[in-house]
This record gives sequence, structure tokens and C-alpha cells, in this order.
Amino acid sequence: MKAIWNNTVIAESVDTVVVENNHYFPAESIKKEFFKTSDTHTNCPWKGMASYYTLSVDGKDNPDAAWYYPEVSELARAIKGHVAFWKGVTIEE
Repeated sequence: MKAIWNNTVIAESVDTVVVENNHYFPAESIKKEFFKTSDTHTNCPWKGMASYYTLSVDGKDNPDAAWYYPEVSELARAIKGHVAFWKGVTIEE
């Protein structure tokens, strides 16, 4: 699977985990040069506290377009160490 934003592959893996129709990519599969830490956090009742990344590709930013759970609940252990996307990021095979 590939995560693509602004015509650029920002993550690629054959080993994603699908939860609630979102592909979670292993952290080692993201291209870190396109990710900037965000101060945004949200809480999911069953997964835990999410942290976000802003994507930055070719001078364009996509704030909080990627998220991950630094600490996951026992129910969400399959996505520990994984990153998911939204806000215009397309997922393709």
C-alpha cells in the first residue's frame, strides 16, 4: 500500500493494519522527511490519545493529516507503532 499526498509517496508498506477503514502504516515505512510533529492531540475512547503530524511536501503543508497513538489501549495493540492518514491523503495499492 502507498500513502500519497501532493503527488508524492509519503509512506509505503505491504504490512498495513486496517482499523475502522483506515490503513495504519508501520512507523518505519513513512518517509520522515515529509513529517513534522504537531501539537494536536485527540482522544479515542477505545484506542487512546492520538498525536498528529503535519505533512510538508514541495512547500505545501497539510496540517494534522497523519496520526498515531504513542500509547495504545490493549484493544488497539495491533496499531502500536503505526501511522494513519486523512485530509486528502490517498491510499493506493
